[in-house]
Amino acid sequence: MTDALLLEAELAAAITAVAEGGPPLDFDAWARRIFAHQFERNAPYRTVCERRGVTPAVVARLEDVPAVPTAAFRHLELTCGPPEAVFRTSGTTSGPAARGSHLVPNLALYRASALAAFSRFVLPDGARPSCVLLLPSVAHRPESSLVRMCAWVGEMLGRDAEWFVGDRGLEIERLLEGLGERERSGEAVLVAGPTVIFADLFEACRTRGRAFRLGPGSRVMDTGGAKGLRRPLSRAGFFRECWAHLGVAGYSCVNEFGMTELCSQRYDSAFADRFHGRNLAPRRLLAPPWLRTRVLDPDTLATVLPGATGLLCHHDLANAGSVSVVLTEDLGRTVGDDGIEIVGRVAGAMPRGCGLLLAELGPA
Repeated sequence: MTDALLLEAELAAAITAVAEGGPPLDFDAWARRIFAHQFERNAPYRTVCERRGVTPAVVARLEDVPAVPTAAFRHLELTCGPPEAVFRTSGTTSGPAARGSHLVPNLALYRASALAAFSRFVLPDGARPSCVLLLPSVAHRPESSLVRMCAWVGEMLGRDAEWFVGDRGLEIERLLEGLGERERSGEAVLVAGPTVIFADLFEACRTRGRAFRLGPGSRVMDTGGAKGLRRPLSRAGFFRECWAHLGVAGYSCVNEFGMTELCSQRYDSAFADRFHGRNLAPRRLLAPPWLRTRVLDPDTLATVLPGATGLLCHHDLANAGSVSVVLTEDLGRTVGDDGIEIVGRVAGAMPRGCGLLLAELGPA
């Protein structure tokens, strides 16, 4: 095993240890090690660092570690070594021709991060539900990081897993039959998939007059939001539909915020808050200890005041094999001292700050 893979394997073990109740992760120490690792092995990233005069020897604060905009993943191979997997963005926002690619040298690190965060926020009670996955299988979509994560969830954290999206889309009749079987068994069920596919399920339930009451401990995990929906569906509306058609209450509905460019995810706080007795806490997106997010001014990239809206910049230690600091075009704000809220995306032209960073990755 190379030195690069050894570092990533060590980090994966540290993340797993945290998930199992071990000592907390030293974020600053790991961030500095990972920056040095990426500066040495990721040539396009080293270029932007050198142009900004930033090297591992001069970084005084973690905020000084250069970020890379998500648009860079559409143009450059930002990796520290040969990829074990290549995940590709959907192209929903910029079109299929502009799909970004995240080259991941060590799948075990992504698996450790994904499973630990999922357990923390979706299965804090230790449940092992039957997994109903509104997604194609890994065989159909090997380039999807979400599909890969859900496969691991089904294998490692669930009682069983069944996929309900095939070559022709959502297999609605088989899905309704599968939900009926699970309803009759009374077992706890996890229904997971993109929000837009849930909307198709809800529409099918309405037109067929079907409603299920899934067993105690059942929960929903949806990923995404209004993007791609054929008819408007607010978050409150989504909760109502889950209750009406699946018998799953809103506090058991967990929205996942993930990106192809990141190996860590944030999750809606509601279920974990309820489990830990924080019922009155506001809904917000929580991160595992190895992911931190700053909110930045779109033009200057300076940190905004708490609660103000700006661009989200994620520092993800689990991205050790590519680039750990990623600047998005998502707009959000901090909520409390441990969460964020997504309020939309930048409309129109790329924000000035993102454009400047992207230019630094180009030819001199």
